[in-house]
Amino acid sequence: MTDLIIKLAMLIVFFGVMVGIGLYCRRHATDVNGFVLGGRSVGPWLTAFAYGTSYFSAVVFVGYAGQFGWKYGIAATWAGLGNAFLGSLLAWAVLGRRTRVMTQHLDSATMPEFFGKRFGSKALKLCASVIIFIFLIPYTASLYNGLSRLFAMAFDIDYSVCVIVMAVLTGIYVIAGGYMATAINDFIQGIIMIFGISAVILAVLKGQGGFLQALQNLAQVSDETVSSAPGVFASFFGPDPVGLLGVVLLTSLGTWGLPQMVQKFYAIKSESAINKGMIISTIFAVIVAGGCYFLGGFGRLFSDKIDIAAGGYDSVIPTMLSGLPTLLIAVVVILVLSASMSTLSSLVLASSSTLTLDFIKDNMIKNMDEKRQVRWMRSLVVVFIVISVVLALIQYKSSVTFIAQLMGVSWGALAGAFLAPFLYGLYWKRTTKAACAVSFLFSTVVMLANIFARASFPALLQSPINCGAFCMIAGLVIVPVVSLITKAPASERVEKVFSCYNRQVTVSVKDSIGEQTN
Repeated sequence: MTDLIIKLAMLIVFFGVMVGIGLYCRRHATDVNGFVLGGRSVGPWLTAFAYGTSYFSAVVFVGYAGQFGWKYGIAATWAGLGNAFLGSLLAWAVLGRRTRVMTQHLDSATMPEFFGKRFGSKALKLCASVIIFIFLIPYTASLYNGLSRLFAMAFDIDYSVCVIVMAVLTGIYVIAGGYMATAINDFIQGIIMIFGISAVILAVLKGQGGFLQALQNLAQVSDETVSSAPGVFASFFGPDPVGLLGVVLLTSLGTWGLPQMVQKFYAIKSESAINKGMIISTIFAVIVAGGCYFLGGFGRLFSDKIDIAAGGYDSVIPTMLSGLPTLLIAVVVILVLSASMSTLSSLVLASSSTLTLDFIKDNMIKNMDEKRQVRWMRSLVVVFIVISVVLALIQYKSSVTFIAQLMGVSWGALAGAFLAPFLYGLYWKRTTKAACAVSFLFSTVVMLANIFARASFPALLQSPINCGAFCMIAGLVIVPVVSLITKAPASERVEKVFSCYNRQVTVSVKDSIGEQTN
């Protein structure tokens, strides 16, 4: 009874802080700029943590860490390091400044709005908003999947109640405080994630006799169905380096094209903040993502307690944690809640703002003023959360695997469709709207086909992860090729768009009588 009281008390405090921050931030969410972007005045720490916590959800901690740790052993850590250096450091370095400058210059608050204004195409804006609407919903629903087993392990509470409570409380602080409430809560949730994952790794390794002993034990594990090489699960690249590379590419480069991730750059305060945020975000990713996959790499040490055929990969991490002390289990539950709520808030905010600003405004409803737009976005936050809860409960109660499977497809479709057009749109003046359209179409068709006709794909691409990575790489080729064979955009318009990178500033000098040189 005492254990349950401790866990519930920590949850109540956690939820109380989240909702309190949402109510406190109401004054920042009175107009569209404030509700969607926090007034473009968010500092480096909040932006970096918002980026990181939106990146790593319960899907990563419970699903991906368990699945890839089981498949690749300790080599799964490469996925976490790829997330840190490709998905965070390089993404900030390549996209951060140019995204912030050009989106402010074009006065765009969402990714579809960026495409519409950058390429002068209303059709591109509408297509992008439809793709986001279709693929973010199942992604949102999948966030709840990782919670079911952890709550079953820690509480005697029905999973449906847990999902509904989490969704309602997330909705309250997003609706009340918008992006600023989300950013502040992400910062708090990020700190919980850092300390939580560090404590869990230390506790699990201690239970195995320490790091070296655990690594030695892992080297003695064998699975003839995977590889006949001895000690393969403790090796540098694991049993399947090609499959591992696909995981690294999709989960790392994928962030470059995900609207809820890229939108973080829209809101950052200044260029100096971008440089600081890049370092903070990378360190956060090394600890959290690297820690999650590193922990999952030792999953096979618990194979006597895990039945993959019966429980699936989602049972790996909960089984590893089931023997921890009560206080640490409570920390783990709050860690996973933090990861899920931060990503959920980011997704529903991206979905509601995109549908309102890019689809409903000026298409379905003419002359929407600021207050009406904010009201619509708040209403759609509720709609998206309700849909995601219903899908999550259907998946849980009926054992339908389609929704969980669609999460991987969603990530691949979104990143495959948007990564190349967005990247080239920021850097290359010759990029055409036709190339963007082809990229949109190619990735969505391929990823949908991967759901319904997977058996007809080559063996390597039957995995949604590998297929998504293929779409992203293909987009990087498709966009320049199509751009070169289609009509170039009007030079006058392109120069006007790119003028934001060449802004000249006139300054006065104090010493105007210096040494003159001929």
